[in-house]
Amino acid sequence: MPDETAAVVRELRDRAEIADALYRFGLGQDLKDAGLFASSFAADAELDFRPAAAKWGAAPPLMVGRDSIVSTILSGFENRVDTTHQVTNIRITPTGNGDTAHVTALVEAQHLLSADPGTYALLKNPYEVEAVRDGSRWVIRRMRITNTWFTGDPRAIFG
Repeated sequence: MPDETAAVVRELRDRAEIADALYRFGLGQDLKDAGLFASSFAADAELDFRPAAAKWGAAPPLMVGRDSIVSTILSGFENRVDTTHQVTNIRITPTGNGDTAHVTALVEAQHLLSADPGTYALLKNPYEVEAVRDGSRWVIRRMRITNTWFTGDPRAIFG
């Protein structure tokens, strides 16, 4: 019985840590906290925002590497865009040997121009994520963001 209890505790902790990687992703942007935002990614992370951006006719590149992702997103919003992210409907499926997981979530992301809050983009985005164990925590290795709907003007926010 102790082995079974330990396994359940480990699985619950892993699930909480995996969800926390998504929360760090959103809150790191919202607080403009590069360290918190970076802590959500593996060093070799990939972030694919292309499917979401295609919905309004944009064609951004695939973002590769934690440092590049962090600098691209945060510098693109710096002193220009305020954000709030709400992460819901998280589903976690352990894969491989228990050190990877397939994750889906629904994220509502509000983006406002700092100087003109009437210019905004509200996005409802399904996320598909590959999470990996990184020591005692979990991080995002791959993230693909699609878009179900949006209101406002994403072109004004994302360029």
